[in-house]
Amino acid sequence: MRSWERNQLRTGPESSGASRRSRPGGDSRVVETGPVKRTTVIALAAVPLAIGGLYWLMLHGFLELSVWLLALAVLGMLVGTVWEWRHGHRRWSAVLAAAAVLTTASVGWYAWNLNVKIGNIPRVDDSVLDVGDRPDPPTQPTEALNILLMGADNPTQLVEKPTIAELLAEDEWTPGSYRSDSVIVVHIPADRSGAYLVSIPRDSYVRIYDAQGRPQGKNKINEAFAAYGPFGTWRTVENLTGFRLDHMGIIDFAGFRDLTSAIGGVDVYIPEDVYDSKLDQQWNEGMVHLEDQLALNYVRMRYGLLNGDFDRVARQQNFLRAVMRKVLADGTVGNPLKFTDTVESITRNLTIDEGWSNGELRGLALSMRGLQGKQGEKKVRFVTLPFDRYDEVDGLSVNMIDAERSRELWRAIADDRLNAYLEDNPEDELAEPRRVS
Repeated sequence: MRSWERNQLRTGPESSGASRRSRPGGDSRVVETGPVKRTTVIALAAVPLAIGGLYWLMLHGFLELSVWLLALAVLGMLVGTVWEWRHGHRRWSAVLAAAAVLTTASVGWYAWNLNVKIGNIPRVDDSVLDVGDRPDPPTQPTEALNILLMGADNPTQLVEKPTIAELLAEDEWTPGSYRSDSVIVVHIPADRSGAYLVSIPRDSYVRIYDAQGRPQGKNKINEAFAAYGPFGTWRTVENLTGFRLDHMGIIDFAGFRDLTSAIGGVDVYIPEDVYDSKLDQQWNEGMVHLEDQLALNYVRMRYGLLNGDFDRVARQQNFLRAVMRKVLADGTVGNPLKFTDTVESITRNLTIDEGWSNGELRGLALSMRGLQGKQGEKKVRFVTLPFDRYDEVDGLSVNMIDAERSRELWRAIADDRLNAYLEDNPEDELAEPRRVS
């Protein structure tokens, strides 16, 4: 036999795992067998393993790595599509192309859905801040942010009334329609190394300002919101701190219930038995699972606590610490369904200023991704405005602020060196979870 014939026999279709089968009428075709079938089995087994592996990485804090691996997987599918097409495997080429399109479309839809939820957050016109005097912006450009966070409560929940956003849209605030017993300045350093939540107790005796920045005498700080709305509180806090706030967020207290349900509740420790006479709620020593109305009762409690307003602030901070710990946990951020529910519960009960765009919110979230996981929770710190003494003024029981130490605290925030302040004043920071009343 000639050498070229022998080579032809060795390199024919049969040698590569394919056989030629005859059909009636003399027709024949190449049927893929052997290695091709093995490739099919391996590919089908690899898909669920790859999906499971990515999901495991997401749940265990490797979210960024998961995104890169997913992008590489899609790129590999596209390369495989071209390779299979060029080698005549039309069916496999179509399967790989469909997988790449389906994966890209799923990820795109998920990102689009989250962006829509962010876009649906009610925003309020903040042009009133252009009226009157405000603290000067920082002399040097900075990436640090100072955000005013307020918890809004409806004192007459059975009465139908417009939302906060609707009231502000009508440009007419109805005094007493809502109140805020939670006033927090959130400081985010320029290097995004952490976050600081500085609470101003609701009974703090300060000078109140209306939404146009006009002084309205001295009172408890929660009177600013009740009488003049969120921008009254914004102006009051700016005049109290001496620095300009960048944005504000108002969360409905009822949103606490939705949020705890979305994340499956949180656990807190009650150090000793205590009874809330106003809410008729008994708290027994030990771990308590907070969800729905019980979570709301926990953050609202004041009566029965030894230090009244300050213990309530500590409870609110302790609750937020537990919530953030769970929200930032890998099992929430890395779980698309659970994370979507969490974002939905937050955005549904949140109102922000008009100047806070979707792009800024997304950018802030991405820049703060270092707070995710067990190490990240240690970077979120809770602080309370320094207190001098309890007092009574014109029949009001008030908290008198420690003026000197408060100035030092506000200066540390303005200079973006709050970490150094807390090293010198550790007593201003929230106690360990098992020591909060």
